[in-house]
Amino acid sequence: MIDLYKFMFLLVCLNFLIINPIFSQIEKELNPPEYIKTISFTTNNENYSTNLPIIKLGEKFALDFDVLNNQEEDYYYTIDQLNFDWSKSQLIKSEYLRGFDNIKIQNYKTSFNTYQTYSHYKLKIPNQDVRITKSGNYILKIYDEYGNIVFSRKFIVYESITTVPTQIKRLRNLKYIHTKQSVNFQVNPVTIQLNNPKNTVKTLIIQNNNLSTSIGNLKAQYTIGSKLIFNYDEESSFWGGNEYLFFENKEIRSSNLNIRTFNLFDIYHNYLFTDYPRFNNSYTYNPDINGGFLTTALNADDIDIEADYVNIHFYLKNGTPRPGESIYIVGAFNNYSMGPEYKMTYNRSSDSHELMLKLKQGFYNYKYVLVNEYDEINQGGVSGNYDETENDYKVLIYYRGYGYRYDRVIGMGQASSINITN
Repeated sequence: MIDLYKFMFLLVCLNFLIINPIFSQIEKELNPPEYIKTISFTTNNENYSTNLPIIKLGEKFALDFDVLNNQEEDYYYTIDQLNFDWSKSQLIKSEYLRGFDNIKIQNYKTSFNTYQTYSHYKLKIPNQDVRITKSGNYILKIYDEYGNIVFSRKFIVYESITTVPTQIKRLRNLKYIHTKQSVNFQVNPVTIQLNNPKNTVKTLIIQNNNLSTSIGNLKAQYTIGSKLIFNYDEESSFWGGNEYLFFENKEIRSSNLNIRTFNLFDIYHNYLFTDYPRFNNSYTYNPDINGGFLTTALNADDIDIEADYVNIHFYLKNGTPRPGESIYIVGAFNNYSMGPEYKMTYNRSSDSHELMLKLKQGFYNYKYVLVNEYDEINQGGVSGNYDETENDYKVLIYYRGYGYRYDRVIGMGQASSINITN
């Protein structure tokens, strides 16, 4: 009898581990090597390139990237479904993909009439080989011909079986009323019944497509009928930040938008006007595309292969850095990464922080982020935080009902803080 009890206990434990994969490894995005540039996603919902596509089930999106090593190599891709916490889901590929991945990317071509030679690769999903059949979190991995992963990017697929009315509010806490923005929302089931939502429903709030600052897994404060109400204050709040800085160099042989001069060496160099800290200034509205970017070039018939690469020189007058303090340049163009290549160097002779990045011609949003000696990130340490800043917010609703083996994304809400209210 004792052995039977032990067997039943082990069976229960095994079942718990299968249903609750708490020991699953969290998938992290792998940044590309130096010779891979301009990783971008385009969707039908955005007018510019993004780092994080959030698409409705059945919609199309495309991944583009350039390879600058003067070799037309073969690249392959895989698609993995992930849980809410970005660990690998329990589904096998045939349950969320129709067709096959691990296929060679067929669409690629070589640059034309550029100083920097490169090969441009484009992957469209769905395509003739594969189609995604279930909503959820996903990661797209790109491999070289030797089976080595070269980079990966996350994306989210949702279904519209709930509506998610979303509003942006100023904080009720007077300490942050002028520096933070709070996201309030509801979940209204349309064609689904949410059983035990306290345990089965999860939420994810994303500001400007930046997963690193997202807020996850808030629980409904109360319900009205079948509606779930999320009217949090500080718990769902984000620093307002400031409008993104920007430049455009669609014409690289002349001064352009926020570009003061240029020069030609092995490739063209563009020198931006010096930026200054804005945290002590009054807020000023400056139209941006919330961290996005767009490849553009004058007199080009095919932007993908005729836009050239340029060394962009950034300058920031931020005073002498404190011990352990670092400044990084981030935006959708680098997936908000704070890798060493995006860290600015302090030039004592000019009393400014400087950085040179090789970027494809286009229109770019960027901002400066401050990191202290304890690796604490201060998003507004250079630009400041203002409740008037226009930011884009997306709210994703996840549902894992009883018997489900994956986290289904059942709705998305979207709002802009340009319509912020008290």
